[in-house]
Amino acid sequence: PSRTFHGNNRLLTSQIVSHYEAINQGKKELPEYFNFASDVLDKWAQLEKDGRKPANPAFWWVNDEGDEVKWSFEELGSLSRKAANVLSEACGLQRGDRIVAILPRVPEWWLLNVACMRAGIVLIPGTSQLTAKDISYRLQASKAKCIVTNDTLAPAVESALSGTGSQFLKSKLIVGQGSRNGWLNLKELL
Repeated sequence: PSRTFHGNNRLLTSQIVSHYEAINQGKKELPEYFNFASDVLDKWAQLEKDGRKPANPAFWWVNDEGDEVKWSFEELGSLSRKAANVLSEACGLQRGDRIVAILPRVPEWWLLNVACMRAGIVLIPGTSQLTAKDISYRLQASKAKCIVTNDTLAPAVESALSGTGSQFLKSKLIVGQGSRNGWLNLKELL
C-alpha cells in the first residue's frame, strides 16, 4: 500500500526499508556509483516528461511573506546542471573540492546541494550564526576552495577572510541581487 500525496503514489517507509534490506541481504545489487542528482532526480524528470509519472513539484519553498518558488523535477535538474557548471567553470572547482555555504535556507541552498552532488563537490553547510572565528576555522580545517553566502552575511564572512583560513579559496559566490567587489554573483552566472 502507498499513500497519496498531490495525486502521486509514494513509497511508505516500510517499503523503503525493505528495499535497503534486500540490498543488505544481497538480493538487490548495490550500484558501484550512485549520484542522487542523476540517478534519482533526472530519472524522475524523465518519467514526468514521458508521461509515466504525474507532474509534481520537486521543490516548493515559501517564505514568511508568502513568496513561493516551485520547481518541477525537470526545472530542478536543469538549474542544478547550470549551478554545477558555475561551480566547475566560473569557480574552477573539481570533483572532491570543498565549498562552504553560509546561507539561510533559501532556494539556492538546496540548489547548491544538488549541484554539488551532481559535480562531486563536497558541500560544507554553515549556519548564519557562525562568527568570523568559526568561519575562519572551518575554511582552514576544510581547505575549502569556494565560499558562498548572501548579501546580508557577506560582511561577516569577509571579516573572516583576512586570516589564514582563506589561503585555499579560489572563488567567492554571493547569492542575491547586488554585487560585491571580488565576489561572483550566482544568479547572474546562472
